[in-house]
Amino acid sequence: MSGHAAFDPTHILELDGYLKPFLPAIERRYARFQQWKDTIFQHEGGYERFTKGYEVMGLTVKDDGTVVYREWAPNATEANLIGEFNGWNRSTYPLSKNQYGVWEVEVPPKANGQPAIPHDSKVKISMILPSGTRIERLPAWIQRVTQDLTYSPAYESRFWNPPASERYQFKNPRPPQPRSLRIYEAHVGISTPELRVGTYKEFTQNMLPRIHKLGYNTIQLMAIMEHPYYASFGYQVTSFFAASSRYGTPEDLRELIDTAHGMGLTVLLDVVHSHASKNVLDGLNAFDGTDHLYFHEGGKGRHELWDSRLFNYGSHEVLRFLLSNLRFYMEEYQFDGFRFDGVTSMMYLHHGIGTGFSGNYEEYYGSSADEEAIVYLMLANDVVHTLYPSAITIAEDVSGMPLLCVPVKQGGMGFDYRLAMAIPDTWIKLLKHKSDEDWNMGNIVHTLTNRRHREKSIAYAESHDQALVGDKTIAFWLMDKEMYTNMSDLTTMTHVISRGLALHKMIRLLVHSLGGEGYLNFEGNEFGHPEWLDFPREGNNNSFHHARRQFNLVDDELLRYKYLNNFDAAMNHLEERYGWLSAPQAYVSLKHEGDKVIVYERAGLLFVFNFHPTKSFTDYRVGVDIPGEYSILLSSDEKRFGGFENVSLESKYSTTAMEWNGRKNWLQVYIPSRTCLVLGKM
Repeated sequence: MSGHAAFDPTHILELDGYLKPFLPAIERRYARFQQWKDTIFQHEGGYERFTKGYEVMGLTVKDDGTVVYREWAPNATEANLIGEFNGWNRSTYPLSKNQYGVWEVEVPPKANGQPAIPHDSKVKISMILPSGTRIERLPAWIQRVTQDLTYSPAYESRFWNPPASERYQFKNPRPPQPRSLRIYEAHVGISTPELRVGTYKEFTQNMLPRIHKLGYNTIQLMAIMEHPYYASFGYQVTSFFAASSRYGTPEDLRELIDTAHGMGLTVLLDVVHSHASKNVLDGLNAFDGTDHLYFHEGGKGRHELWDSRLFNYGSHEVLRFLLSNLRFYMEEYQFDGFRFDGVTSMMYLHHGIGTGFSGNYEEYYGSSADEEAIVYLMLANDVVHTLYPSAITIAEDVSGMPLLCVPVKQGGMGFDYRLAMAIPDTWIKLLKHKSDEDWNMGNIVHTLTNRRHREKSIAYAESHDQALVGDKTIAFWLMDKEMYTNMSDLTTMTHVISRGLALHKMIRLLVHSLGGEGYLNFEGNEFGHPEWLDFPREGNNNSFHHARRQFNLVDDELLRYKYLNNFDAAMNHLEERYGWLSAPQAYVSLKHEGDKVIVYERAGLLFVFNFHPTKSFTDYRVGVDIPGEYSILLSSDEKRFGGFENVSLESKYSTTAMEWNGRKNWLQVYIPSRTCLVLGKM
């Protein structure tokens, strides 16, 4: 038994008294969650057994070399395992079906005890439907699929069963959960300056040391779950248990994660359980000939904008599949947690299409909420955190759903963090539509600090979304075509480049230190990667020109990209020392619209930003609560960050015991135009 914890609304009402009218809806969700949990514990051996479906379903090997194949396909009337091992013969290995619609066959070993199905050989399931039609599919739980674009974009399934000598053996334990999340969002395929797909091996060798040196402590890997269309950025998944083969083998990915752990880096998987590719030949769609095996039938099972299929989260077998999928990546690859994609789409029957979120609680608890999907997310978080207490889960949600990051046992959905998705939109709007003089300091601060009480957020200035074709990186919005001509130290420091470098640094530190309890950067943006991301596709003549990260730019000592890279590293390392992300929210003492100055304290540090395009301020008085002598720990105006060194790092600043801007003391600083400072007590 899972053990019943009676629903107690006390904690919820302490967090947010406005939720009182919606307690019945919150309690109903919790009861549905508890009902599923009870079913799993009463009939499936609890989370431990239920989430190890991959040890039972699909292709598994017994100690004596017998290969067992099981597949859920209730609509089929006949099924056969076919492959290279039996010359694709559709009659030699028939499967038998049980009362739950699960088919099974055993393939005896060879005389020498080796499996009769060779490692990495191709296999399929061939089925007959009630109509007499024959269909062939890739096994749903297959762990490796490959693509040969020379003759077809469709994937082929392979039996991954390397000999013990070729299996990667993990050497390093998982690192402890970081007190502050500093996330490097990365895509293996684009992690090369060359015009091709990068590999797991190259990422391990080239990217891990770079990420570690920059001071990030967490990597979020995108586009790992197999997806036939490279340009989908990994968001049209066909084989959920197969790590993408375009970057290498499963063993290569294991080595990548183990090596990261050896460096103390936490590794998160960008998991896509919000929808699935509509592919039939190499996906889950119409797997047993029906519209409704893994997905809802009809319109409810289709996402009209993404042109994809939507899971039926109320199905027992679908829950086994998805929860086992999470366990599989935690167990078999040693991932440390997940960033759940498309959570907004999951939580609402309208999927967020054509709907804005005003913050009215009726939007969250009314008839448009998809309680089956919400309960699935509660189960997913409960499973992950019960089995792996140090695991991390992050929700990609734009709606502002209350209790998203409150533990399940307290009536929440159980995520550790939510992405602060309003922040990057704010910067793009400012850069596109406002002159520097019109930036509103109060609005910027409000966007960065407006988050739900005691629910943790991951702040970011830009992620992969802002880099995709149709948009531009912040650096490119700031400096545009001059990045092609004026990023060399051998050229004049133009106004455009000077402004671009200054604001790029300021925006990042402001978001990092004020915007959340975690920070995220998309790879390449730390050094101001130019242009945008665009994967090879018909519309660009299958070009890799924009489907790569040009690390050669930041590694060239003559180019100014190194200044932004240096600042990014300094910012991360300073956070490691002082831990502002894990400290309580900042106290903002000043948002001066005329001076364009923002001042706040967090983790015992004093942050001062002057966004004014032309004015520098001498002896600028700022409030600070803790008295004493302060010195500068970080200045964006340092030479190593492409600054002008107008601020002396040797200066000392003593407080005066007199109230200023709501603080008990004040001190005076020199704060040049477009400069930010971090001061700490000596």
